[in-house]
Amino acid sequence: MRIVITGHKGQLGRALQEVLKGQTLFGLDLPQHDITDRQAIAQIITDFAPQVVIHAAAMTNVDGCERDPDAAYRINGLGTQNVALACQRRGAAMVYVSTNEVFDGTKGEPYLEFDQPNPINTYGRSKLAGEFFTRTLLNRFYIVRTAWLYAQGGNSFVTKMIRLADERGELQVVTDEISSPTYAPDLAEAIAKLIRTDHYGIYHFTNEGVCSRYDFAVKIMELSGRGQVPVHSITSDQYTRVSTPPLCAPIRNFCAATALGIKLRPWEKALRAYFDAGQ
Repeated sequence: MRIVITGHKGQLGRALQEVLKGQTLFGLDLPQHDITDRQAIAQIITDFAPQVVIHAAAMTNVDGCERDPDAAYRINGLGTQNVALACQRRGAAMVYVSTNEVFDGTKGEPYLEFDQPNPINTYGRSKLAGEFFTRTLLNRFYIVRTAWLYAQGGNSFVTKMIRLADERGELQVVTDEISSPTYAPDLAEAIAKLIRTDHYGIYHFTNEGVCSRYDFAVKIMELSGRGQVPVHSITSDQYTRVSTPPLCAPIRNFCAATALGIKLRPWEKALRAYFDAGQ
């Protein structure tokens, strides 16, 4: 299979290259390739003639999106439009990697693929714009929503907690922001299985189970050999940040698990695998 991966240098992009290494791959990423350059992206995808484009490139700095909404919409919205139009012209299927932050966090239980998005921050709204272009421009697409992504060599919540623990000797972490951590290699495996099905639609892929940021941090300290580091619980109103994340926005893998048998292991087992593989 001929596959283009946008954002191939990122956490998910690197994991995708590993699980798809038996396929014919082409990676797009900055600084050589910019998804906001419509003509260049169209030419590259047309020339390579992929069967599938996995669009993982995005502006994922949530606070940065809030500071610069125009950049967020230009990259996550219009950049996705460019990729989708190139797929349309080439006749390629597209995987658009989206986020749990398209939901507002008020449901009180995990969101299903059928639930109505209602983002409350710029990052979520810009990613929903990308979903809009994917759905309206293409007939053959997979929208894959995920949450709290981490991987070896990446800048993630896991690496941030370890760095702060080592610098400060203690942590303060919110207890009322709740979702599901996702190990990038597990997400990549799920996407690799999905694109072989031709079963197009919207999917939620996170590691199984739900936790708070506080629970996640405690487990990170335990598995990284820092169990002695105190982790103090605070609430989100005690933690000042530019953006406002949805507080309770876990997403449930219903469609792929039910229709296709594609499941991800529990988040605790995935986190242990991350440390077993080495940071």
